[in-house]
Amino acid sequence: MKKQKKRWFVLIGYGLAVVTIVVGCWLFLMTFSSSKQHSYIYIDKDDTVDSVYAKIATAAAPRQMLGLRLAVGFTGYAAHVVPGCYDVGGGVSTFRLFRNLRGGRQTPVNLTIPNVRTMEDLAARLSKQLGVDSATLANAFSDEALCEKMGCTVATLPCLFIPDTYEVFWTITPEQLLERMKKECQAFWTDQRKTKALAAGLTEEEVITLASIVDQETAVNAEKTMVAGMYLNRLRKGMKLQADPTVKFALRQFALKRIMHEHLTVDSPYNTYRNEGLPPGPISIPSRSSIEAVLDYSRHDYIYMCAKEDFSGTHNFAVTYEEHLKNAKKYAKALDNRNIH
Repeated sequence: MKKQKKRWFVLIGYGLAVVTIVVGCWLFLMTFSSSKQHSYIYIDKDDTVDSVYAKIATAAAPRQMLGLRLAVGFTGYAAHVVPGCYDVGGGVSTFRLFRNLRGGRQTPVNLTIPNVRTMEDLAARLSKQLGVDSATLANAFSDEALCEKMGCTVATLPCLFIPDTYEVFWTITPEQLLERMKKECQAFWTDQRKTKALAAGLTEEEVITLASIVDQETAVNAEKTMVAGMYLNRLRKGMKLQADPTVKFALRQFALKRIMHEHLTVDSPYNTYRNEGLPPGPISIPSRSSIEAVLDYSRHDYIYMCAKEDFSGTHNFAVTYEEHLKNAKKYAKALDNRNIH
C-alpha cells in the first residue's frame, strides 16, 4: 500500500513537472509575436512599466503578455525601465524579449544623415530618427565648447556629417552622436581622398565647404565636376567666388529665385560677393556626389557660369566676362519672360 502511494506521489510529481515545463514553454519560450516581421517599440525615459505594456500589447499574443507580466513580477524591472528601441517581432521569444528589456539590450536603428541646408534642419530630421528632441540637438550643434572638443568650430561642425546610413542606438546622446560622426568622417577620409584634396590645394574642411556650394549650384551630378573646377579656378586667380547660394545662406532666404543687387550687400562672412575665399564653413550638408566632384574636379579654363535660359538646371560656362554677360543677359530675359523676380 505504501509503495503504491509512493508511486502515485512520484507520478503526480512527474506530472506536475511536465505541466510546469509545458506551461513555462508555452508562456516564455514561444515567439512573443504571431508575426514573423520585425516590429519595434521605443521606450523613453518617461515610460513606466504600464506604458511599456501598452506599447508592446499590440504586437503580442495574450498568453505571451501573461508570460511577460509574470517575468516582470518576479524581478525588479518595473522599478528600472530601460529606455531604448527593442524588437518585439521577428521570432523573438517572450523570455528573450524580457531579458532584452531588463538588460537594456537595444536593437540598433538606422540613422540616415540627409542632404539638408542648415544644422537646424539637420536637428529636426535627426530627431525623427532618434530619442532626442530637435531643440537639444540644435543646442549641441551650436555649443562652442562641444564643437571644440570634436576638433572643429560651430561653422565647420557640418563637415563631420557625411551623408550615409549608420547603425546607432536610439538613445544615443548628442555628444555620442558627434563622436560617432567624427569617427565616420575620419574613416571617410582615406589616404586616396586626402591626396586628392592636397592636389586641389584644399584642406578636408575646405573640400566639404566647396562641395556644399557645388551642391546648391546644381543637382545635375554630371555637371558638378565642372562647377567645382570653375570655383577652384576663381580661388587660384584670387577672385571672389561670388556664389549665389552663399548669399541665400547668409540671408537665410533659401526660396529666393533671383539674387538682386540689394541682396549682395548683406554683411556676413558667408557672403562671397563681399569676402574673398571660401566661407567659414559649409552652407549645407553636401551630398557625397558633390564631395567626390570637388575631389575629382574638371580641369578647364572657365571662370564664369550662369544658369541656362532653358531652366534645365544646367549652366552655360564662360572663359571671358564678355561671354558671361551674354549668357547672363539670355538668362535674365528668360526670367523676365516668366515674370520671376
